[in-house]
Amino acid sequence: MQETFYQGSVSELLSRVTQLYSIADIATEFQVNQSTIHRWINGTVEPKSFVADRLFNMLTRKISAKENDEKTGDFTFIDLFAGIGGIRKGFEQAGGKCLYTSEWDEYAQKTYSNNYPSEHAINGDITKVNAADIPDHDILLAGFPCQPFSIAGVSKKKSLGRPTGFEDKTQGTLFFDVARIIQEKKPKAFVLENVKNLKSHDKGRTFEVIWETLTKELGYTCDYHIFDGQYWVPQHRERIVIVGFRDKVDFKLQDMELPTKGEVKLSSILHKTDGTEPRLIQDGDKYFDFENNKVLDKYTLTDNLWAYLQAYAQKHRSMGNGFGYGLVKPDDIARTLSARYYKDGSEILIYQGENKNPRRLTPRECARLMGYPDDYIIPVSDTRAYKQFGNSVVVPLFHAVAEFIKPMVMKMIEEEKKSEEPKTISA
Repeated sequence: MQETFYQGSVSELLSRVTQLYSIADIATEFQVNQSTIHRWINGTVEPKSFVADRLFNMLTRKISAKENDEKTGDFTFIDLFAGIGGIRKGFEQAGGKCLYTSEWDEYAQKTYSNNYPSEHAINGDITKVNAADIPDHDILLAGFPCQPFSIAGVSKKKSLGRPTGFEDKTQGTLFFDVARIIQEKKPKAFVLENVKNLKSHDKGRTFEVIWETLTKELGYTCDYHIFDGQYWVPQHRERIVIVGFRDKVDFKLQDMELPTKGEVKLSSILHKTDGTEPRLIQDGDKYFDFENNKVLDKYTLTDNLWAYLQAYAQKHRSMGNGFGYGLVKPDDIARTLSARYYKDGSEILIYQGENKNPRRLTPRECARLMGYPDDYIIPVSDTRAYKQFGNSVVVPLFHAVAEFIKPMVMKMIEEEKKSEEPKTISA
């Protein structure tokens, strides 16, 4: 039987939770009928052991939401194309407060709302948002969709005969929604994130349009840099970061002080099999067998899949190609975690010895690989979690970016306050 982490009374918890959530909300949380919740409340059905932990989690989320909304923050920001909140996490760690969120994917919304409970709702389709309705803010954050510009995304779209870049009317032009919000709200700064290939897409013409829009049309002082995630996490992951300031600011992103590249190894994110793996209330035993101190067997590749991946790799090696699986050990650096990881896990396979097939990373290990802390909640299926972390950002990279630009933003905030102070008239 699964160990229960919360040791209080389930009926007491239910009573407290029903004061904060509707029966429909509780039923949705547990994916059961509302009648089941009523039976829990009136005592005709005894809830399973994990119910107390989940109810306690709901309670703490609501408390966290209240605390978050009461928090002032050193500076404010909005989170566009928010995904599961990786960029937000980094900027909150630097003392920022989020005032507005936009993310259209309902599964990403679920993960986001579980981790960032707040009184402000998550807005969906950014193309339908009136920029004037967005609250004033100091910094605009946006990880606008990268599929039209990424190598994998471009290849897939071309194979389907679909347009790429700004010709992609559903995703490529979403950058211009960022631009119209910057134009309307004129934040003190913005931070944009995309794949490395954005710089070279369409022989550089795509990036030229973006750059001219930001610098000439909007008049921001901008710089960009391609960062590799392995300065912070054990993963080779190159992404372009574009930063702009409303005022004339002398800065270069390459001046950021970075940790030692490649110093953090894969062992730091893997589940511990020596009895020291932390038992997280939000994970329970979804990923790890605590009784036997091992990752659940379901993450080990089947004989058929492992044989297929080896044959596929051999085929491409014989053709002189580099395609194939990435087999890694604890002292290694992983390849880039992608949104397709759920299919076969081939880009990052964990070596388990000569006599055992390799395994996929668990979703919790994927979270750690992206720099998310262990208190980050994963409320979706493994398939959805793999997609979400594969589409996310390296959190400590954006914490570093936030700390780098914060002094400049705070200076602008102070200057703005001084300019708004009433001037005394001497006699």
